[in-house]
Amino acid sequence: MNHIVMNQPPPYTGHDVSADPGLLAALDREGAGWAGEELARLGVLAGSAQAQEWGRLANEYPPVLRTHDRYGNRVDEVEFHPAWHSLMTVAVEHGLHAAPWASARPGAHVARAAKFFVWSQVEAGHGCPISMTYASVAALRHSPGLAATWEPLLTARTYDFGLRPATAKQGVLAGMAMTEKQGGSDVRAGTTRAEPLADGTYAITGHKWFNSAPMCDAFLVLAQAPGGLSCFLLPRVLPDGTRNAMHLMRLKDKLGNRSNASAEVEYSGAVAHLVGEEGRGVQTIIDMVNMTRLDCVIGSAAGMRLGVTQALHHTRHRHAFGRPLLDQPLMRNVLADLYLESEAATLLMMRLAGATDRALSGSPSEALFRRTALAAAKYWICKRAPAHAAEALECLGGNGYIEDSCLPRLFRESPLNGIWEGSGNIAALDLLRALRTPESLDAYLTEVNLADDPRIATAVTDLCKSLTNPAESAARHLAEQMALLLQASLLIRHAPTSVADAFCASRLSPDRSTAYGALQNIDLDALIGQAGHLERT
Repeated sequence: MNHIVMNQPPPYTGHDVSADPGLLAALDREGAGWAGEELARLGVLAGSAQAQEWGRLANEYPPVLRTHDRYGNRVDEVEFHPAWHSLMTVAVEHGLHAAPWASARPGAHVARAAKFFVWSQVEAGHGCPISMTYASVAALRHSPGLAATWEPLLTARTYDFGLRPATAKQGVLAGMAMTEKQGGSDVRAGTTRAEPLADGTYAITGHKWFNSAPMCDAFLVLAQAPGGLSCFLLPRVLPDGTRNAMHLMRLKDKLGNRSNASAEVEYSGAVAHLVGEEGRGVQTIIDMVNMTRLDCVIGSAAGMRLGVTQALHHTRHRHAFGRPLLDQPLMRNVLADLYLESEAATLLMMRLAGATDRALSGSPSEALFRRTALAAAKYWICKRAPAHAAEALECLGGNGYIEDSCLPRLFRESPLNGIWEGSGNIAALDLLRALRTPESLDAYLTEVNLADDPRIATAVTDLCKSLTNPAESAARHLAEQMALLLQASLLIRHAPTSVADAFCASRLSPDRSTAYGALQNIDLDALIGQAGHLERT
């Protein structure tokens, strides 16, 4: 058979993923411009054919559970393809895990957010243990003695895989186990027990329905202690080298996130250390949860960036009906709309990273703003990701439906962040709880009103009407309103006028379309021009 391959785009490799004007401007604005060179090095690696192949292989060959060795001894190990370890090595060496906690430099968490955003566009699954390691420090600091032992290992920039005592390793990773079969999001319904031992540790007996990243070195676990539901640090390997009584029953067969292992586990008197106080398990672990919720927002924003850049690349090089797809009016509408969604998500996730940095440095106003804005963003950005991924895939047509394009993997991954650390309902209800503190709403409105614009003023008036005794059943609508208004304010202040005007016209209008590609009376050429800065080859 003899044929010539024509009208197919070239491979989208050899570019710098961090060469993203909106991202770089926000990096500087939020106080981490000093990280530009390291971000660029990571961006070049993220755009390389090698890194993209790592992402493909890690998903093509998912982890395998080995419960016993050949002699019948229980080992509870998870095996990974070498590509997984390559991805993890890069993430840890670049400090995407807990490294910011060891830095006194202002903007360290912003720099980490930008790097997590860039590297997540290579492969999202390995971001799970990276994110939980990052978040675990916030919970561990409730027990300074534990933090003093574990934090140096958690923040170390060495990926040291394998089940050994933590003190024998150059770096460790942390996971989380909260939900049980009967409880799900209602973690207070957990039945796992924690019995105090004479040496001050506890024996954990019970199960967890979802144990994220079971190959980690330690886990934050909820269990019922004599004083009520409490948080514990449970190491995988005990100091004497014996394996803790944490047994992996099976790995979850997930829709997406295939490269990463998630397990059902049982504890048979596993040794664990109390974190915080007995009876305050939710209050302790919520600090970890809120840090991982930030990563849910970053991860969804990263997926949107990947989707729109893949769509732009394909349509620039693919011809139909005598001209490039990119020049077809209706396709331009779709691409412009996908870009708008992605740009708004990028600016909001970076603003939240900045608020995180400043809140951790002692700013009460930034902590109050983050409390409200994070709940709204977790709901809305994660909710928009699946539709965005589906539309980006459709831009490639049948080519996008083929695994080789990486778009099916993006699509399967896209619902995860909306479920992880609280589904849409949980996030929306959390927003209602945040609004019970008037200062949190004041901080949010202060931020929004920094955009001195009549469209914002009108939207704020409408929002305040919705805030009058909001019912639980209206929580999703409120979260959507608040996220869109905040995104609009950020774009008005920090994005080109054409982008801000298009977003306000298409998102703040009461009769707006929920489908991508239905922009009306918008300067599409200006938007496509801005979007073109993302697609480099």
